[in-house]
Amino acid sequence: MNPAASPWWTPQVHADRRPFLQVRGRIKAALAAWFASADFIEVECAILQHSPGNETHLHAFATERIDPDGTRQPLYLHTSPEFAAKKLLAAGEERIFTLGPVFRNRESGPRHANEFAMLEWYRAQESYETLMLDCAALLATAADAAGIRRFTHRGVDADAFVEPERMTVAEAFDRHAGIDLLATVANDGTVDRDGLAAAATEQGMRVADDDSWSDVFSRVISEKIEPRLGIGQPTILYEYPIAEAALARRSARDPRVAERFELYACGVELANGFGELTDPHEQRRRFIAAMDAKEALFGERYPIDEDFLAALAIMPEASGIALGFDRLVMLATGAPRLDLVVWTPATR
Repeated sequence: MNPAASPWWTPQVHADRRPFLQVRGRIKAALAAWFASADFIEVECAILQHSPGNETHLHAFATERIDPDGTRQPLYLHTSPEFAAKKLLAAGEERIFTLGPVFRNRESGPRHANEFAMLEWYRAQESYETLMLDCAALLATAADAAGIRRFTHRGVDADAFVEPERMTVAEAFDRHAGIDLLATVANDGTVDRDGLAAAATEQGMRVADDDSWSDVFSRVISEKIEPRLGIGQPTILYEYPIAEAALARRSARDPRVAERFELYACGVELANGFGELTDPHEQRRRFIAAMDAKEALFGERYPIDEDFLAALAIMPEASGIALGFDRLVMLATGAPRLDLVVWTPATR
């Protein structure tokens, strides 16, 4: 929020925001009804966790538990309910969803917040292609609840009732950036940093000497590709390189890519889905590599949730997805910023 503006709780400001918030409530109720109709169970996941996640660029809020005897234990506010939800799959649940707050440090802006609402759902023994169908149904459900046909954001729109186009990440790099992405990815998942950097430089992009392959990949996505996705109709971008899919299983179609996809509308990323990795040894290897990179970049690392890895060993094949609920409401209302669609925005 603009610090010079009146606080959100002043009657005039609240009156301006209230129509957005009423739509938020209708969308929330409609999505809950959709999940109930599809035989999902709503679950509640603990916010305090021993590990907030183990991705290089994911930053958590740290806290501490003090027991009655004075014993202190570090804890974190979860960045996602993912670890807890997958433990429920290991316990025997088959279709679950959860909607609640998550917390991410080092994030702020019109489309980002340190605390935001995340909708996650999981399907045991079902493919990630099924989640793509879910996304199309949920977009239409949200739009219907909001009384609109098209999502809008900053001058662009997308028809909420049209089946999303599907495009591989490699196709997007070729179409929108003129780069052969998979030429820089080996069959074992290792990547050619210099090859991708040279290709990006040829397309007029700035590449720093200390940029990693992932840095260059992310820059191409954010500058060349994302602004062109979900225009006119939603877009599903799928088959991310293994290096960009820490929690997803390798694709059976191409060993260089993983079963990961993202959903876009109006150039805004809405959701991130996986065919879930269930190999605890491979997951540990990826976590350690990510934490090594995090320590090199930011001077910190998060503990690995050993309980989560133990649960993976008995977890069934599954697919799961996280959707930014506030962003969905923002597009459904045409609001330009996230804070306009949140009941009590965090103050600065």
